[in-house]
Amino acid sequence: MGSQLNTSVPARLPGGKNTTADKLLVAASELMIERSSIEVSLSDIAQKSGVNAALVKYHFGNKDGLLLALLARDAAIEVTHLEYLLAQPIAPAAKLRLHIAGIIRAYRQFPYMNRLIHYLLHESSAAAADEVSKFFVAPLLDFQRRLLAEGVKAGEFRDVDPVLFYTSLVGACDHLFFGRHAMSRAIGVGPVTDEVCRQYISHMEALICGGLLTTRGANGEVANSE
Repeated sequence: MGSQLNTSVPARLPGGKNTTADKLLVAASELMIERSSIEVSLSDIAQKSGVNAALVKYHFGNKDGLLLALLARDAAIEVTHLEYLLAQPIAPAAKLRLHIAGIIRAYRQFPYMNRLIHYLLHESSAAAADEVSKFFVAPLLDFQRRLLAEGVKAGEFRDVDPVLFYTSLVGACDHLFFGRHAMSRAIGVGPVTDEVCRQYISHMEALICGGLLTTRGANGEVANSE
């Protein structure tokens, strides 16, 4: 049987070398969370950070450069978690459940993340879209491809297309937040609270695992990790 999951992975990556740039990123993140919006001005970011607004151009080029750097910072944290999870000596089915919970919690921790992704992919420059694809989309797709292959090899997963899997999981997680405003107007649902997050994790685990796991995976059999 595989050993228990080590949960000592750091919650955040070490801070960057440039403290001024870090202050600007932290301020932008905090403002977006406080306002539930990515529409924050450079003057607001400068005021909250205590840094001159002119330094945004020096460090990031422009506001879109700052937004790209913020998303890259948050994505790097999550990619580190993915690599750590894949290396754990536990069953692929257990890794899958942890991944489902982890990606939903990441969207919850960084509630502006999905809006930044949509903005930088579709409303900013082609160069920004390319960067988002490199540091967010590609690593996540690669992790899921390797996890699915591991599960198939262990006899725990059915053979599924990684792109379709990515579309299903990330799309469902993204819409919980991105589509929340539309659902609120239509049927009056409230914000994504901790309880809603827990319910959605259970729902997505049942939905995805119910369609993906083989009998062996569903029964919780663990491949020999040695």
